Amino acid sequence: MKRLLSWLKWLYPGMRVKRWMSLTLLGIVLVVAGIVLAVNVTWGDYLQYLDDAGVAIFRAFGMNISEPKVYLPMGFALITLGLLLIFVSYFQFNRSVLASVAPDAREDLADRIFQRRSLAQGQRIVVIGGGTGLSTMLRGLKEYTSNIVAIVTVTDNGGSSGRLSQQMGVLPPGDLRNCLVALADAEPTLASLFQFRFEDDHEGLAGHSFGNLFIAAMTEIYKGNYEQAIAATSKVLAIRGKVYPSTVQDVTLLGEMEDGTIVEGETQIVGHALPIKRMYLRPENAQPLDEAVEAIRLADAIIFGPGSVYTSIIPNLLVDGIADAVERSRAVKIYVCNVMTQPGETDNYTAADHLRVIAEHAPGKRLFDYALVNKEPPGGTILERYEKYGQRFVVPDVEAIRAQGYTPVAVNLISQTDIVRHDPARLAEEIFRIIL
Repeated sequence: MKRLLSWLKWLYPGMRVKRWMSLTLLGIVLVVAGIVLAVNVTWGDYLQYLDDAGVAIFRAFGMNISEPKVYLPMGFALITLGLLLIFVSYFQFNRSVLASVAPDAREDLADRIFQRRSLAQGQRIVVIGGGTGLSTMLRGLKEYTSNIVAIVTVTDNGGSSGRLSQQMGVLPPGDLRNCLVALADAEPTLASLFQFRFEDDHEGLAGHSFGNLFIAAMTEIYKGNYEQAIAATSKVLAIRGKVYPSTVQDVTLLGEMEDGTIVEGETQIVGHALPIKRMYLRPENAQPLDEAVEAIRLADAIIFGPGSVYTSIIPNLLVDGIADAVERSRAVKIYVCNVMTQPGETDNYTAADHLRVIAEHAPGKRLFDYALVNKEPPGGTILERYEKYGQRFVVPDVEAIRAQGYTPVAVNLISQTDIVRHDPARLAEEIFRIIL
């Protein structure tokens, strides 16, 4: 009954569809009449008046309905006219509905449907990491497939994420937010809103991004259920794919420095004067999401990076079961190396050094097949400007990479701007060239 009442609402005043429904009905009548006429069907004694009415109508126009040269062309003409009315009414019905529910899709609806259907059949890609590098790559990958799962680290204790984590007891939302926005298929204004950050003159809100506050609020609404909170946020942004935290447990990142000192917290580790020797999680047996492990098992390709080696990539591997799941997977496994070194983390590291420290945190496990590295350094005075902040170009030492047992792929991957970062389109193109 409830469904019937819902259908009856199509007949309410102001719906602007009744005229097209009526036109469809008229088209169906004409098609039926045309078929009856073309095959010269008679209704018999019970509906003799219909036969008599048809004969009378045609005689009024000077035509004899009993002659094949009359009823055949007239029958096909009625069928054609009826089908035309049905098509026009169906098209106008859809336009009327779209004008209310999706006005921006009226002109390119077929293109959008085709794109979504094509992307839904794309490769199953799992990306693991965090930070802005990961979100940059996702922007390129989503143009090839919507079967993307981003597994994101949740150890950030600085800035807006750290404050919300301390004050509300939620997972640090910053990296999750960046990935959600990168995969968003929503209007640009909504994506910009999620990235909006309040300035210092907003007391209490200074430094917070709207997206972080939104995710924190969703977590409160769903009573601490992070999976539901992220899923609800994903629907708001209409993302292509899924985003999972690597663990939903409250974990702390610990770093052992070169002199044996143990430093607690991502921000404190990066800001320490001595180089990093090894990373740990507390608790050590933090459990992954079942959905994340299942996504790794089903993946066609698993991609690590780009991102901070010690604070974005390795923390995911320290979650119990993630590294094992990656090793067991039959997917193509790719590591995307950073373009520039990071002060306090990878000072003077080459591409092979990045791979070496990751392998040291997953002893005995082979996590990659390919290492995708940028070949050409940025031009002009960009490198000089970066060196003032302690950042240098990551040397693509392909022979050292090959000696570690990986297949190096060295190509030009950066965008030619004032900021050195991967070009999303180029990076995605090279990744799919390897996969396919």
